[in-house]
Amino acid sequence: MADNAFDVVIIGGGPGGYVAAIRAAQLGFNTACIDKRETLGGTCLNVGCIPSKALLQSSHLFEEAGHGMAAHGVQVATPKLDLAAMLSRKDSVVGDLTKGIAFLFKKNKITHIVGSGVITAPGQVKVGKDTYSAKHIIIATGSEPAPLPGVEVDEKQIVTSTGALDLAKVPKSMVVIGGGVIGLELGSVWRRLGAEVTVVEFLPAILPGMDGEVVKQATRTLKKQGLKFKTGTKVTGAKTAKSGVTLNLEPAAGGETEMLKADVVLVAIGRRPFSDKLGLDAVGVDMDERGFIKTDGHFKTNVEGIYAIGDVIGGAMLAHKAEEEGIACVEILAGQAGHVNYGAIPGVVYTHPEIAALGKTEEALKAEGVDYSVGKFPFMANSRARAVGDTEGFVKILADAKTDRVLGAHIIGPGAGELIQEVVVAMEFGGSSEDIARTSHAHPGTSEAVKEAALACLGRAIHI
Repeated sequence: MADNAFDVVIIGGGPGGYVAAIRAAQLGFNTACIDKRETLGGTCLNVGCIPSKALLQSSHLFEEAGHGMAAHGVQVATPKLDLAAMLSRKDSVVGDLTKGIAFLFKKNKITHIVGSGVITAPGQVKVGKDTYSAKHIIIATGSEPAPLPGVEVDEKQIVTSTGALDLAKVPKSMVVIGGGVIGLELGSVWRRLGAEVTVVEFLPAILPGMDGEVVKQATRTLKKQGLKFKTGTKVTGAKTAKSGVTLNLEPAAGGETEMLKADVVLVAIGRRPFSDKLGLDAVGVDMDERGFIKTDGHFKTNVEGIYAIGDVIGGAMLAHKAEEEGIACVEILAGQAGHVNYGAIPGVVYTHPEIAALGKTEEALKAEGVDYSVGKFPFMANSRARAVGDTEGFVKILADAKTDRVLGAHIIGPGAGELIQEVVVAMEFGGSSEDIARTSHAHPGTSEAVKEAALACLGRAIHI
């Protein structure tokens, strides 16, 4: 039984779980990580963030080869798609990274247990026929695609994000149900490869919760690329046949039903916590009506010795948010002052151009009655963006009108996911728009658009 006793047992080997396990081991805890997959990395690495980004990059290059090179004086014959090779590259990227995590577990002497963990009592987790004891149990089981009533997933014709990563051929037509991050990213992949893609969104606009100006720009840009949108529309049913899928649609506010046909339908309406099948009811762990585990400010549940992090506790369902929570949680267990600043967690949509969001939107600030200043700068006026021919979008910074403290930043444009990090650091240190504006930025660089937006908050942008 001694071999089955640990200081910390983590259920879930995704970004939150495996990072928590590594940090726990660094802090001297005898650590085990349980995951139902043989490969670590969770949904994000195996069937989510990483494979989708690999396909986004490959499909972007395919589209550039066919449409974007002539302006640079590069004549390219019509490119030919080798989908099998593209998918194989994606799988290779995933495989290399999962092997990397396995190496890190060995390096840090973390026990990897393959199977589904069930908490049978405080301090006890059962996997198959084996029971493991732990002073601390951390639940990091993440989330799974949310189902849509009336639309039954078969991962062939009606797919989740998992099935959309492995389609055997490019469909002639695809309907994406859900205009959020996952739907737009995977819809963009298959649109670039030749599918006619229609996005159906229940709400009046795509990208719910993002800054309004960014949403308008993103909608215009994605339409220009060929995506079609049906917003304010709900899907009430689906029927599959050899010839494809027929969806029943109706206005979200009520009205006449219409039909929409497609070869493949992607259901991407969001994700729900993976909190059932863990034995939580039996041990008395409190959850809300949607299945999210309730925790206090230190990730502790109402049951002594049981903690939870990541998607399963709600908030932003982002891999990096889960990682930060995992590190903070085990540092607290070690007596340190682990902390997560939820006001400075960026979110990125990896379409082209990329879209990045941080902190408050204008809509939120208006609703809260905050007096704020706005600084905007278009990439069209940025020398580096002009030189590389990638000028779509802008940088927008929001700052407190009195203190000049940065409250939020929203970017749509080249490399937005990387550019936003400068503002993350500024916000983490309580920085002002003037702090960013007075920092030297390399020329020519797209980061200069961030500097100019910060200057614009102060009413003194230089290049516009």
